Amino acid sequence: MSETFLPRRTAQRPAAPPPPAFPPSLAGNPRLPYPAIGTELAELRLQIPGVQGSVLGGVDGLRITHDVPPALDPDDLAAMAAATFGLGRQVSLRLGQGEFQQSTVRNQAGYFSVYAVGPQALLSVVGADAINVARLHLHAPPVAARLAALLAQV
Repeated sequence: MSETFLPRRTAQRPAAPPPPAFPPSLAGNPRLPYPAIGTELAELRLQIPGVQGSVLGGVDGLRITHDVPPALDPDDLAAMAAATFGLGRQVSLRLGQGEFQQSTVRNQAGYFSVYAVGPQALLSVVGADAINVARLHLHAPPVAARLAALLAQV
């Protein structure tokens, strides 16, 4: 029996993927640069071997968009990124070290990294154990900055 840490939906998923669920502040905004955001996420996966996927989500834990395989649940990743952000923010406030920028969790078989994308969004990246984490930390912050600029256009 496997442990489940986040609640699971009981309804069947539709055959076609549903449209992206945007946070209320972005919902229905026709100016959202969705194709450009998708390109940034896909290029991150292609540029860094071992990146399994990434999710752009709000600090509230809601998914904006994603580039993950079907085996990963983008909504769970967005929620975990928000939880990681909450802890990282509390640590940074308590230590007086400024705003949250990045956090990485290493597991037995891989990594989960979360990067701040402006004040209201997060980029989470799932990587295999063989990923070059230094390379990820080199490439992901500029991607997060470009995503922040794209979201600021909204």
